[in-house]
Amino acid sequence: MALSRKGKFIIGGSIGALLLIIIVAAVFATRKDVPEVTAVKIEKRKELRSIVTASGEIRPIQFINLTSEVQGRIEEIYVKEGDAVTKGTPLVKLDPTQLNSSTDAQLSALQASQSDAQVARSQIIAAQNQLAQAEQGLTASRAAVDTAQQQVTSARQNVIAAETDVDREQVNLNTANRELKRTTDLLESGVASRSEYDAAKDRVETSQVALRNAQSRLRSSQLAVKEAELRVTESKARAGQQEASVRDARRGVETANLSAGSSQKRAEQQAAVFRGQRTQRDKTLQVAPINGVIANIPSKVGEFAVAGLSTTALLTIADMSSINVEVKVDETEIDKVEEGQKAKIKVDAFGEKELIGEVYQKTPLAVGKSQTSGGLSTNINVQEAKEFKVVIQLKDIPKEIQESLRPGMSATATITTKTAEDLIAVPLQALIEKKPEASPSPTIQGDVQMPAEKPKTIKGVYVLEGNKAKFIEVTTGITGESDIQILSGLEAGQEVITGPSRILNTLKDDTVVKKAEKKEGENANKS
Repeated sequence: MALSRKGKFIIGGSIGALLLIIIVAAVFATRKDVPEVTAVKIEKRKELRSIVTASGEIRPIQFINLTSEVQGRIEEIYVKEGDAVTKGTPLVKLDPTQLNSSTDAQLSALQASQSDAQVARSQIIAAQNQLAQAEQGLTASRAAVDTAQQQVTSARQNVIAAETDVDREQVNLNTANRELKRTTDLLESGVASRSEYDAAKDRVETSQVALRNAQSRLRSSQLAVKEAELRVTESKARAGQQEASVRDARRGVETANLSAGSSQKRAEQQAAVFRGQRTQRDKTLQVAPINGVIANIPSKVGEFAVAGLSTTALLTIADMSSINVEVKVDETEIDKVEEGQKAKIKVDAFGEKELIGEVYQKTPLAVGKSQTSGGLSTNINVQEAKEFKVVIQLKDIPKEIQESLRPGMSATATITTKTAEDLIAVPLQALIEKKPEASPSPTIQGDVQMPAEKPKTIKGVYVLEGNKAKFIEVTTGITGESDIQILSGLEAGQEVITGPSRILNTLKDDTVVKKAEKKEGENANKS
């Protein structure tokens, strides 16, 4: 009997419902299948390093903003950005015309003051000569006084001798007169002869002549004494005049010395002014104060440079004698970084080449995102900053790389914060945290019921024992790039379940699991 159209619809609906039931049952049957997990065998490791990776840029030990100390228009700029310069290398030249004129004027003034000082020194010499002549004259006058006094003494001695002669001749005359009288008496008595009388008379006359001569010499000696005393007086007068001349000459020397000292001070003052003006002129040529690299040249030829430390720099020199890398470390990792830790740095410009460095400084304040200005970055503290600046000093840089490093080059630093040796480690994805099964009860303090503390999570891993998963609580140590150190809870040789994570989070103790088979070529890819 042929089925009606309605019957066909009923049979088709029943078959569809049956198929749907079969599909749903198959899905549920699939969900109840044994979960497939990945497991790795724990082995002893020689070393595990905890690292912090951060990016930043090459920074020199210091920047020197070279500003102009004199005003003038820029005539020449001898360098360009990126040039390596040594100390003393000419960098920028300003127009020196005005300063050259001022320097020449100061030089002329200096020469005039030096001539005045020379004249003053000549006057000192002349005054000293006059003093020497006056002192010589005084010496001669004093010698003349001494000579005149000696002559007075000699003349007085001559007077004494003449007086003695006069006395002696007077005695001789008296004697001759007595003999003449006696001879006269004898002649009258006829005892003496006429010749004896004449002889006695001659002796009287001779004695008289001798007495007159002695008296004459006495008068001459007395006159000589007076003349000598007069010469002493005159010599003393001349000596007094010469002493006055010496005093005048000494005052002349003192005056000349004062004048020369004043002229010398004026010359020294003018020399200082000249040196200052010459220094200002020389500053129109700016030279490199240090060895370094030209980092920035904001000025251009033809611009007018204004003197002052607050003005725009002519150029910026980076001191590359010691090179640092400044990186930004996230706030979640900054506590791991300490001064003295070793680091490896890769500079983008040099590809995979690694440089060795050491953490030199970490700032205590958070810094914001860098703002680039002229190829250099400036850090600004902002409220929402979540990074900290760490300075790494490069060590033992190869010469060819040091010469090629430039401020502002991008770099990535890998800082080794801790190192563990001879340890057990598991992959990071194997570690899970579970809440404890029993919640802590509230505590009562006095009459007040204190709320229960928030339960602490348990850190552990699932190990594979046969075909079952078993949770083991572990104590962890340092964290590497992809592994974490296990201090307690595990031993070498155990197999740790690593995933997938969606299955790890659903596992319980004694859950039956299926170990995933390694695909062909998996080991090669991991190596």
